[in-house]
Amino acid sequence: MSRKKGNIAEKQAQDYLTKNGFKIIQTNFYTQYGEIDIIATKDNIYHFIEVKSGKNFEPLLNVTPKKLQKIIHSVSIYLAKNELDVLYCIDVITIKNNTIEFFSNVSM
Repeated sequence: MSRKKGNIAEKQAQDYLTKNGFKIIQTNFYTQYGEIDIIATKDNIYHFIEVKSGKNFEPLLNVTPKKLQKIIHSVSIYLAKNELDVLYCIDVITIKNNTIEFFSNVSM
C-alpha cells in the first residue's frame, strides 16, 4: 500500500474512532521496530491500533505474528518513554471496500 493510501485509511480510522468515543492521543509513533498507527484512549484504557486496508484481499491477514510482535515491542517503548503504567490493548482496524471493521484486543 502506498503511503498516500495509508494516510487515507488512517484518517478514516481516526474518524471512526472519534465517532465511537475514543480520544486520539497520537498518530504514527515510530520506533526501531516499526510504527504504531494510532494511539487512543477510551474508558481509561490505552488502545494501540494498527490500520490495514485493501480491496482484493482480507487486510486482517497482513497482521502476522511477526507484525504483532513488532507492535508489542513498540508499545513497550511508548509506555516506558511516557512513564505510563496503564491498562492497554492492541487493536486492528481494517478497511475494505469502504467497510470499517474494529478488532479489539488482538493477540497471537
